[in-house]
Amino acid sequence: MTTPTTIATPRGAAGNHLLNKVPEVTVWFWIIKILCTTVGESFADYINTTLGFGLTNTMLLFTAVFAVVLTVQFRTKRYSPFPYWLTVVVVSVTGTLYTDMLTDEQHVPLWLSSTVFSVLLVLVFGVWWLRERTLSIHSITTFPREAFYWLTVLVTFALGTATGDWTLELTNWTPAQSVFLPLGLIVSITALWKFGANPVLSFWLAYILTRPLGANIGDWLASPKAAVNPGDPVGLGLGTFATSLIFLGAILATVIYLTISRSDVAETYEMTHERSVAANARKERIALGAFGVIAAGTVALMVWAHNQPHVTCDPTGQSETMPACPKAALTGNQTTAAVAKYENLAQTAIAQDRAGTAAASQATVQKMRDDWDADTTSLQAVNNTTWTLLDNQMDAVLKAYAIDHGNIQPAPAAEQEKQLNVLLGDLQSHRF
Repeated sequence: MTTPTTIATPRGAAGNHLLNKVPEVTVWFWIIKILCTTVGESFADYINTTLGFGLTNTMLLFTAVFAVVLTVQFRTKRYSPFPYWLTVVVVSVTGTLYTDMLTDEQHVPLWLSSTVFSVLLVLVFGVWWLRERTLSIHSITTFPREAFYWLTVLVTFALGTATGDWTLELTNWTPAQSVFLPLGLIVSITALWKFGANPVLSFWLAYILTRPLGANIGDWLASPKAAVNPGDPVGLGLGTFATSLIFLGAILATVIYLTISRSDVAETYEMTHERSVAANARKERIALGAFGVIAAGTVALMVWAHNQPHVTCDPTGQSETMPACPKAALTGNQTTAAVAKYENLAQTAIAQDRAGTAAASQATVQKMRDDWDADTTSLQAVNNTTWTLLDNQMDAVLKAYAIDHGNIQPAPAAEQEKQLNVLLGDLQSHRF
């Protein structure tokens, strides 16, 4: 798939516009796009999880970076590989984080976020078409068209993230297995484009699908060779940092090549290639029907895979990719034992703080956090009001210890002890 146009723009008319602000769609375009989507997955995970920056802080950081690099891109007078592809890399991370925020922080179901982003994408395309009468990326020659283009790109990354994660949730496929679905769909779209499908529709469908393809490749490379928790992805064990470096290096090398060769600059490309100017309405209708058949087949495959026997929840409650299995409410004796456990852990951490053993106190509070997460469903079922009060104070303790609160410094030992004493008092006075 090399060009998403159906009608060529007359050369004389082009003089009334700026030079095109996006690259020619060649094989290099798709290679570097997939590289960018892989970085979007692995680098976001590295900053958020490995560095402990926190999902909210990482999202805010990359939103600010995206605003900066997009401003630089808008200020360019024509397509330039470095600012353009830097913007794509950053928007790939940002779009991924927006979906992750909805899923992990706001607990929005993936089917719902997939639906919302799909509707949003249709709305963006609709407004773009009504205002500009074209969706072709060969016409990105004005500020409004470029604004529509980048808004579309951002939504496609968020949508690709949501639909890709939803696919994994439904099927429980490994990252290696999940590569084949978007890859097969892209191959099918390319074949239909060759046959005569609408180039603009083919381009944007393939563009959306490169997001789950690149993300699945990134997960396959970065995931450990053995699952830490039930349902966790397994892969080659390179880790998110090494995967990010490898793909960032590949992106840099490709951008340097494109900067030197200028092979993806529209004006250079047009000197050696003939632009397609004819569209066959009959073939477009046949291809549109084929797209419908492919969509129906994909849905059938998903339903079949979902109905196959597989683990759908994590009994340990520790998996990052699967929901915890529902737990029954604790009995009276079990609840009393659970509260006593947290009282003992809080008292132990206080004693460790007073003894000056900060590392030991940190480890105790970390264990208290892990146990609390594992007991959450059962304790909520006993008394949600009491659980909510205790959960809020537990969060205050974790913040004092800089656990699960991004890149902040732990509070002084006196503040940690204060928050632990409040929690201890709440445990003793608010019974389940």
